[in-house]
Amino acid sequence: MSPLLVPSKVTCSANAEQDLRRALCWIGFLIVDLRCHRGLKQMKLVTRPTIIVEPPGPKAKEIMRRDEKLTSPSLTRTAPLVGVRAEGVWVEDIDGNVYLDFGSGIAVVNVGHCHKKVVEAIKRQAETCDHINSCDYFTVPQVQYAEKLLAMLPGDFPKRVFFGNSGAEAVECAIKIAKWHSRKSYLIAFIGAFHGRTMGALSLTSTSTSARKFYFPMMPGVMHVPYAYCYRCLYKQNYPDCGMWCLGYIEDVVFKKLISPDEVAGLIVEPIQGAGGYIVPPKEFLPGLRRICDTNDMIMIADEVQTGFGRTGRMTCFEHWNVIPDIIVMSKAIAGGLPMGACVSKADLMDWGPTSHENTLGANPIVVAAALAVLDVLLEERLMENAEKVGGYMLKRFEEMMDQYDLIGDVRGKGMMVGIEFVKDRETKEYATEERDDLILETFKRGLLILGAGPSSIRLAPPLITTMDQADIGVRIFEEALRTVSK
Repeated sequence: MSPLLVPSKVTCSANAEQDLRRALCWIGFLIVDLRCHRGLKQMKLVTRPTIIVEPPGPKAKEIMRRDEKLTSPSLTRTAPLVGVRAEGVWVEDIDGNVYLDFGSGIAVVNVGHCHKKVVEAIKRQAETCDHINSCDYFTVPQVQYAEKLLAMLPGDFPKRVFFGNSGAEAVECAIKIAKWHSRKSYLIAFIGAFHGRTMGALSLTSTSTSARKFYFPMMPGVMHVPYAYCYRCLYKQNYPDCGMWCLGYIEDVVFKKLISPDEVAGLIVEPIQGAGGYIVPPKEFLPGLRRICDTNDMIMIADEVQTGFGRTGRMTCFEHWNVIPDIIVMSKAIAGGLPMGACVSKADLMDWGPTSHENTLGANPIVVAAALAVLDVLLEERLMENAEKVGGYMLKRFEEMMDQYDLIGDVRGKGMMVGIEFVKDRETKEYATEERDDLILETFKRGLLILGAGPSSIRLAPPLITTMDQADIGVRIFEEALRTVSK
């Protein structure tokens, strides 16, 4: 059992009520801790979701009540889950309900929750060296991980990496590299993109006005252009008869009417838009962007924060289109849930001098130990291949579901990154936001965790260890919930 700091006694005083409340709080934590450890071996035997108390249960409601008074109201909660334990594809809540996780903490636990090799690596490193700041000193794990990661990324050229603590930090690093190296001011981003919530990354983000409201002025010099969202083309065109006008707009309008291309430092793009709705572009789009960048001496930045580390069946999603970016930003699944980000660039682009960019906690030895273990698991257990196989099966099942449920307007995805868009009417494509939200709660009640994306889409991102049987269980629960919502 993990050690707990339990008060040796509760004294009577003028603050007796407060002392009693503290004691009860510690007892509550002790009960949860004992329960988690007692059930650890049992969780390995879980084969399907189990709902023993209608969620949210009484213990969950109590935590939610306390949370409401203490944490930022800016935090949105998809479902009333209070998780206390997780292993593999399963998450257990504080009331004992067990859920099948098709969200992976927003594509974070690609190798599954609490993978044995990752946990062991964290423990070993924590017992040896917990922190050496990389802006002043050197560490062995950082060098080992840099060698291993860079060798696995596309591009037959020298690379360098800067380690941070999140996807947003990795994006901020990419912005600074592009501007420093090029000595140019402008950046191009895409409508519907999500790149983070720090001010530079937020300036590139345009998933919704709520993310940007009241933060003006943001970083200047960002030009947003439409993404290749063929299901909802902003130009009202139909693919493939459109002539890829989303590319033509950049060259024929932006570069001739708005900004000169010789002032543009770079272009940042998600190969599949994540928070925007798991939007997969047509085959010409990303190669077309690569051509535009090459023609106009612009740096191409790939945001692989959600798509990287095997999520789509490749180490990076860009590999599906045989496109090699100049800079790749990564996070989420990089360290199995521990906070870490990486900005990888062509070595000649990272030509800034000392103190141009640093941080304190980047490449923390414990976090990097976890990241090394994640890479080992991805390769040893052939999880990228499993992502293609099982993810392809899921995609096919949901495409078949479209024939039976008019609420489904579009199904798209690659590997274990599946997007399902809901509409009230297939002709008008009116967003079915309320129905999407109802579906999320209906699946939650049945023991399946899924996440929303965009105005009315579902994003499915199960751990890459998910088996065909587990995928089948999840799909069946999804359809049961969909049948209820459709009625």
